[in-house]
Amino acid sequence: MSIPAIQMARIGKYIITQTLKRNKHYPLVLMLEPLFQCNLRCKGCGKINQPPEIMNKRLSVEECISAAEECGAPIVSIPGGEPLLHPEIPTIVKELIKRKKFVYLCTNGLLVPSRIHEFEPSPYLTFNLHFDGLEARHDELVCKEGVFKNAVKSIKMLIEKGFRVNTNSTFFAGQDPVEAAKLFDFLNSLGVEGMTVSPGYSYEAAADQDNFLARENTEKLFKEIFKIGKERKWDFNHSVLYLDFLAGNQNYKCSPWGNPTRSVHGWQTPCYLLEDGFVSSYKELMEKTQWEKYGGGVDPRCANCMVHCGYEPTAVADTVKHPLKALMLTLKGIKTD
Repeated sequence: MSIPAIQMARIGKYIITQTLKRNKHYPLVLMLEPLFQCNLRCKGCGKINQPPEIMNKRLSVEECISAAEECGAPIVSIPGGEPLLHPEIPTIVKELIKRKKFVYLCTNGLLVPSRIHEFEPSPYLTFNLHFDGLEARHDELVCKEGVFKNAVKSIKMLIEKGFRVNTNSTFFAGQDPVEAAKLFDFLNSLGVEGMTVSPGYSYEAAADQDNFLARENTEKLFKEIFKIGKERKWDFNHSVLYLDFLAGNQNYKCSPWGNPTRSVHGWQTPCYLLEDGFVSSYKELMEKTQWEKYGGGVDPRCANCMVHCGYEPTAVADTVKHPLKALMLTLKGIKTD
């Protein structure tokens, strides 16, 4: 696990404060989508299949900052679309950092060389680059050749200029565990601070519905990956309990309120992956969403979901409540047999 000490301390204090206040539904990460426009058309993406009037719409700087302040989450993840297509993204990031938010700017890396000069290194800013496999598989999934090589160049450029860099990998059906391990070895060798990983999530709007993983396949895949990685020093940007959950060793319920989403549509109900409607305010999202209607065993759409945006908040809260449990798992390693 590779999370800066200042971030771990802030998150721990935040969760303890929420627990003492008896707040059951509190946000950990704001998923801020300032636009859906993208320069790729990835197979598993449901965000790009929007009508032209939505694809051309963008959140303003004021709307982005208002969402962060209204929500109050200590972390702001900025996916898309491709955030670097937003002309005001440097100002948005700068204003979030002013407010001591930990910002994860997600990008495919294609525009990093042309926009890197608009950002300044900060312990509160992390560039999160997208890798869904080694070169051939990644370029196949994003439907464009050369994207992998460009992302690698962007990582090297960012690290050279002093920026924090993480990677984000989503694994789909057909993923070979040996190839996944090779990917982690490669990304680790580049000097990234940490790697985020998640099983493919079944966006209802995604054009390709044949590549998503069933839960039993997800658990089998990650057991095999972690077995290969037993003796390797991979740095993940996750709680160890979430990784243990991916391997099928933790029985967690989803916490969809942990990663509320604000996009050009409004506040998305109930989570980043399901679109059951949109509301105009964070307060309305939290108070009017019937959270008990969602999750594995309740909503059939959630049956195969093990995605970090729903289950990482559960694992993080468990880590804070039971630090010895997490420590023992860190020392012993994830059970893979």
